[in-house]
Amino acid sequence: MRVLLVTPPMVQPNTPYPATAYLTGFLRQHATRLGVDVRQADASLELFLRVFSRAGLTRAIEKLEARGAAPDTSGIPDSVAHLLGESERFLATIDPVVRHLQGRDPSLALRIVGRDWLPEGSRFALLDEHLAGDHDEPLAWAFGSLGLADRAKHLATLYLDDIADAIRDGIDPSFGLSRYAGHLVESEPSFAPLAGALEAPPTLIDTLLDEVTDELAEGHRPDLVGFTVPFPGNVYGAFRMARRIKQAFPEAITVLGGGYVNTELRQLAEPRVFDYFDYVTLDDGEQPLLLLLERIATCKRDASAPCLRTFLRRNGEIVYKHDAGQVDVPLAEIGTPTYDGLPLDRYVSMIEMLNPMHRLWSDGRWNKLTVAHGCYWKKCSFCDVTLDYIGRYDPLAADALVDRIETLVDETGQTGFHFVDEAAPPAALQALAKRLLDRGVVISWWGNVRFEEAFGSELTDLLARSGCVAVSGGLEVASDRLLALMEKGVTVEQVARVTRAFTEAGIMVHAYLMYGFPSQTEQDTVDALERVRQLFEAGCLQSAYWHRFVATAHSPVALNPSRFGITLNPQSTRTFARNVVPFTDPTGTDHDGLGQGLTHALYNYMHGLGLAEDVRAWFDSNVPPATVPTDLIQRALDASLTRPQ
Repeated sequence: MRVLLVTPPMVQPNTPYPATAYLTGFLRQHATRLGVDVRQADASLELFLRVFSRAGLTRAIEKLEARGAAPDTSGIPDSVAHLLGESERFLATIDPVVRHLQGRDPSLALRIVGRDWLPEGSRFALLDEHLAGDHDEPLAWAFGSLGLADRAKHLATLYLDDIADAIRDGIDPSFGLSRYAGHLVESEPSFAPLAGALEAPPTLIDTLLDEVTDELAEGHRPDLVGFTVPFPGNVYGAFRMARRIKQAFPEAITVLGGGYVNTELRQLAEPRVFDYFDYVTLDDGEQPLLLLLERIATCKRDASAPCLRTFLRRNGEIVYKHDAGQVDVPLAEIGTPTYDGLPLDRYVSMIEMLNPMHRLWSDGRWNKLTVAHGCYWKKCSFCDVTLDYIGRYDPLAADALVDRIETLVDETGQTGFHFVDEAAPPAALQALAKRLLDRGVVISWWGNVRFEEAFGSELTDLLARSGCVAVSGGLEVASDRLLALMEKGVTVEQVARVTRAFTEAGIMVHAYLMYGFPSQTEQDTVDALERVRQLFEAGCLQSAYWHRFVATAHSPVALNPSRFGITLNPQSTRTFARNVVPFTDPTGTDHDGLGQGLTHALYNYMHGLGLAEDVRAWFDSNVPPATVPTDLIQRALDASLTRPQ
């Protein structure tokens, strides 16, 4: 039996999303017993490379010109006018730029940094109109006089962003570099918007994805295809690919799983989903997939065959099978992920922002591993603590983790690691650091933590010596009252001490921030921004991101709203996605109106700007402190996936 595991578009193109690597490594342990050949493919990368190529760009320009947009470019979006007006330069530069970002043509940096070879559009305004206000030469400030490689990488990224903007504005409004058509399925109660998009005449991006799918299907001729869907921006691509594969190979079995499914589709009641997928699995995929393969290999597709957290359709009705006695595979037994079959030399590293910490999400090829499954704290009231991916805590012994590290270094030749934990435990990181040093294993690593008091100078120095270069963690609302309400288990003062310890050890710090939490007032938000400003000014933070709070269905806030002083709003009948739960907060704060000021302030702070400004100025619509349009700033901030993956 031929099994193909696929990452559909779109995720960041700099490194593989880890789900298929984990599942491939696990299932290959059982390949002989089940008679399966397990392979993996990154359709997100393949679509990216097809779009951002001379051939793909030629088709995009022809599509725009066919709509009558050229040669007269008046009355069309600026991004489209720029692409059409500079079409010859774009076609001449696109393939060399992508090769450069793949690390295959480093000498091209000298051409790129000259600022006269690439056609520069609106994305470059972030340099020339805003950052240059305090720095005569922002690129020199960020990269120094000799930082040619990184400087060129940043300019090349802005160039790709310009192209992506033109495609979004003129061809396919759902397109983005790291997400595709996510708006169709974000807590969408009905399947209708997604179904309508799938049945609509194909856009150029749809056509290119169909071509990628055809090549994968013909090249692998799979009997079973598993799709991992971590984010809303992967859902449309997964459904489109599944339909295309079933058209070519009607007997092929398709399976849907991943982070989006685990949170949004736990109450799935839409039969049409099963026109595309034979099975939908929840939570960790190892045991559910293994049981499905055993079910298929032994031809036991009847009701007696065991399943774990699996939806299927039987006689037109949706059935949820979760058989007693079936349990998940412990982390120690899952084995080492493998990237075998993925084109590691074709991934594209980008620098979206002039910020050394923020770049980690989009720059570099990172091997992904987990220190521990789930969260050892699992109390935060805004988090999905009732779900398996948070609630089932399962740590891995330090020596076993270092064994996996060495195996992946041997396989990939890469020594960069991103630990994708919900929150890596301090004791486990201490043990890992000691084993890395004792065994002489040299790596660079980063991951997500809670800003625990345990992270004092002694531990942070140890982590730095073991190769830790950065951490991310939740400061959230930056208010002691609200941190206590959400049971975060930290205080603002504690976060300041811990982030200072990391910074003094030479470890960069990214903070996750939140606004709009129940009972949060406008003054709370202004005060929170002031505390964030102070942390940046003191050098405790290097990067951060504001998230707008939403109540998710599986969080304590939604499960016990009266405790937080809110009222859940009635929802229409939901047959498809359900995660975000609307609510009414009697404080009546206009959180959406505060978002623009928070975004502007944070973007400036991450570039060392505006730290002397009174924070109230950022919310004054009459005296805007920034000259660059908010949408450009927000897209720059959003360019990186803002939670660990």
